[in-house]
Amino acid sequence: MTTTADPRLLVPARRLLLQRRIRLIVAVTITYNVIEAIVAITAGTVASSTALIGFGLDSIVEVLSAAAIAWQFAAPDPEKRERLALRVIAVSFFGLAAYVSVDAVLTLTGIREPDHSPVGIVLAAVSLAVMPFLSLIERRTGTELGSASAVADSKQTLVCSYLSAAVLVGLVLNLAFGWTWADPVAGLVIVVFAVREGLEAWRGDACKTPVSALTGERRVEACDCC
Repeated sequence: MTTTADPRLLVPARRLLLQRRIRLIVAVTITYNVIEAIVAITAGTVASSTALIGFGLDSIVEVLSAAAIAWQFAAPDPEKRERLALRVIAVSFFGLAAYVSVDAVLTLTGIREPDHSPVGIVLAAVSLAVMPFLSLIERRTGTELGSASAVADSKQTLVCSYLSAAVLVGLVLNLAFGWTWADPVAGLVIVVFAVREGLEAWRGDACKTPVSALTGERRVEACDCC
């Protein structure tokens, strides 16, 4: 069930503070993910790694998602732009899933063979440490603000941490045991998460527990939050 906080519960000063916090988180997310995308796609291309290329494309999706949030909160009335921001996030997820699916099939059928990538292992490990922290801050802020798009974007960032773990496992198994199938399988894990989160963003499903900045009262409603 989708729940929506009432922004009118927030005093203007608190609402402005939360919106500024969202914009700062978005700026950090975009900067980090641009760097991550360049490194991952370059390393993935060199190593013919489905998982790394998919990981880099996920970083681009993260940039598009964060940019949609920045565009939304640049407006005087962000709520009016929320639905379009969610659509951008959803379409980005679906595009990622389609590309990685094709690339994984090419690798599993032997048309491509992934090589080792120490650079990719380091990158995945760093992202696994950074992404959950950014996701938590944005999710808490978006929940209090009552923004479905901000919560959806925070879940996309959390997906990035899941993907970091999947990519890390796939690359390490390939490096340690020569299991080339581990790389495309890690890529298919990306597809599963991408499709699920894309559908949730398209429907506007996001877990939010409205909080009043005036009283601190929390209105608990049922939701399908992960």
